Amino acid sequence: MIFKSSTTAVPDVPAVPRHVAIIMDGNGRWATKRLLPRVAGHVKGVEAVRGVVEACVLRGVEYLTLFAFSSENWRRPAEEVSLLMRLFVTALEREVSKMHANDIRLKVVGDLSRFDPKLQDMIANAERKTAGNKRLTVSVCANYGGRWDIMQATSKMIANHPGVTEFTEEMLAPHLAMAYAPEPDLFIRTGGEERISNFLLWQLAYSELYFTDTYWPDFSADSLDAAIASYQARERRFGRTGEQVANKT
Repeated sequence: MIFKSSTTAVPDVPAVPRHVAIIMDGNGRWATKRLLPRVAGHVKGVEAVRGVVEACVLRGVEYLTLFAFSSENWRRPAEEVSLLMRLFVTALEREVSKMHANDIRLKVVGDLSRFDPKLQDMIANAERKTAGNKRLTVSVCANYGGRWDIMQATSKMIANHPGVTEFTEEMLAPHLAMAYAPEPDLFIRTGGEERISNFLLWQLAYSELYFTDTYWPDFSADSLDAAIASYQARERRFGRTGEQVANKT
């Protein structure tokens, strides 16, 4: 199923966001504040992911998308990048069977060609194993960038429509990396920064943005509830007037 863009159709506005997207920021600063090595923050951050996944299941969220590793994160110190890759492998080894047992589907989105072949195989196996699960779809964006996504989708669209010179959003949509999911209703960034940072640039066009000073390792079910409460207090117009929204026109 390919979902329509919020700029071409007015989507439903559920009381509980159907799709939550999160930039998990602040792991390193959480550790530094406690005089710990940055690795401790990343390890603690993996634990926070588990808690938020459980919270999303209990609250009826259907899609959870997590920005784990951006295409710009390769600029970090080589030791930290290596650690993040090892954590990714460990998380797949420990969590995939649990996710499958709880009817959770895993998708990994991004340019995976730069990853070690072993990691690529683990990702493919995890996606295959959980492909039929329906309760929650957890998408992990790894070596992902919003501009990369738009460019790769554009290239595929052009290749699939030889000789065509005018294109539409509907022609591009099937080629976006997350064509299988509706656009996020709620975007959350932890850690005190207020940027989108090249994350889901196309998909966040009409998402509600929520920023919190809480570092990702401290982000809990209560933190998620605070973000959802903020979302619920907003009027989502999608270009319409407040009167039209009230009259449901």
